[in-house]
Amino acid sequence: MLVLGLAAATLVVAGLIPPIAQDPAYHQFADQRTLLGIPHFWDTLSNLAFLVIGGLGAWRVMQGPLAGGMRELRTGYLVFFLGVALIAAGSGYYHLQPTNERLVWDRLPMAISLMAFFSVVVGERIDAAFGRRLLWPLVVTGIAAVVYWGVTEAQGSGDLRPYVVVQFLPVLLIPIILVLFPSRLTREGYLWATLLAYPAAKAAELLDAEMFHFLGVFSGHTLKHLLAAAGAGLFLLALQRRTLILR
Repeated sequence: MLVLGLAAATLVVAGLIPPIAQDPAYHQFADQRTLLGIPHFWDTLSNLAFLVIGGLGAWRVMQGPLAGGMRELRTGYLVFFLGVALIAAGSGYYHLQPTNERLVWDRLPMAISLMAFFSVVVGERIDAAFGRRLLWPLVVTGIAAVVYWGVTEAQGSGDLRPYVVVQFLPVLLIPIILVLFPSRLTREGYLWATLLAYPAAKAAELLDAEMFHFLGVFSGHTLKHLLAAAGAGLFLLALQRRTLILR
């Protein structure tokens, strides 16, 4: 009931607040260097981490049974890793020339992978069949939220509210689900570590310029990519190292 109540409250609040337009300053990243003819070199090239982790994850899921996963959720695992791999293309394309139009392609695979991950958590913790049924409605919802923002932004009345809900509601609900519902798999620390990679990546993004000034080589946004990919990598390790708890 708590999970449903929070989800309902978030939707109500999102409906009551005014539309949220994309801040034009979002595209002004700290690292503006062009190296080897590639604009925003590290922000662009760091997306290869998503391709590596997503590709490895998808390949592993397609190989057969997963010792650290649930057979019923195999499609969810696959969609998650395919989404992660597609982030490399979408985010790389965006960072070559950051604009609102290109940002749509950056956000689409992120929404797909996040929605798939949420359905997997629901399946692993609450009910496998329910999580499996949630997968495609959630993925479609994530895609629709990004498309809606892109269309409204192109019309001059951008509205990020649905995308904000899609991005942040799962991050709010997943820890509650992890606390309230016992794990059916060992080594649940992997799931917590995967989840914590998200706020770590967001913090690096918010400290983009500060991190660039401090590190000199990488910006906060580049670190965001690496931390987010590391989170997906931790979930890949979970699928290999966890085991089902026999009850």
